[in-house]
Amino acid sequence: MAPMTRSPFFLFIAVYFVVFIASALSLAQHNYKSTSANQKLKTKILEAQLKLKEQELQYLKMQIHPHFLFNTLNTIYGFALKKSEETPEMILRLSNLLDYLLYQVDKPLVSLQDEVDHIKDYVVLEQMRFSDTLDVKMNFENISNTIQVAPMLLIPFVENSFKHGQIKNQKLSIIMDLKYVENEIHFCIKNSVLNYSENNNQGIGLVNIKKRLDLLYPGKHHLKIINNKGWYTVKLTLKTIIDES
Repeated sequence: MAPMTRSPFFLFIAVYFVVFIASALSLAQHNYKSTSANQKLKTKILEAQLKLKEQELQYLKMQIHPHFLFNTLNTIYGFALKKSEETPEMILRLSNLLDYLLYQVDKPLVSLQDEVDHIKDYVVLEQMRFSDTLDVKMNFENISNTIQVAPMLLIPFVENSFKHGQIKNQKLSIIMDLKYVENEIHFCIKNSVLNYSENNNQGIGLVNIKKRLDLLYPGKHHLKIINNKGWYTVKLTLKTIIDES
C-alpha cells in the first residue's frame, strides 16, 4: 500500500487545509486592523466634537461675562459720579460676583445655592440702581447645596429682565420663582412690558443661554417664552444632578 503522504487525495486535502488556515489568519488580521483603525477614527471624531463643544461654550461664556460686567460697572460708575453712600456696598456686591465669575464659572457644575446667591447679589445691585422705580419679588423653594447646575445658567434670564423690562405704572415689576421638585428645577421669571411685540428683542444673553442649554442639557430641558400684553415671561424646566458626596 502506498504511504498516505504520496496519496493524491491526501495532498489535495493538505494543500487546501493550509490555504484555508492562511486565508483565515489573513482575514482575521485584516479585520483586526480595520476594527482598530475604525475605533481610532471614532475616537478622533469624538475628541474633535468634544473640543468643538468646549470652544463653543467658552465663546458663549466670553460673550455673557463682558455683557454682564459692562452693565454692572455702568451702574457703579453712575453712583460714583453722584458720590452716593451706597457705592461701597455696590463695589462689595460686585466683588462677590467677580469671585463667582473668576473661580466658579469654569467648573462644569456648581451648587444651585451658589447660583441663587449670585442672583441675589445681582438683584441687590439693580435695586440700588433703580431705587423706588423697581418692584422685585423673589421666591426660592427647596434649594440646597446638593443640587448641581451649570454656572451662570440662570443669571442671563435675570439680567435680560432688567435690561429689556419696561416701567409701567411708575414701576419696573419683576417676579422670580425658583423651586426644586423631583430632580427638576422649575424656574420662572417675568418682567413688565408696555408694548406687545412678536419680535421682542431678547438680547445677547438670552440667545446665548439657549445655545448653552442645547449643548449642556440636550433633551433634559424645556424652555418656554411667552410675550403677552403687559408681561414677558420665561419658564425653564431643567433636570439636574444630585451631589451625594
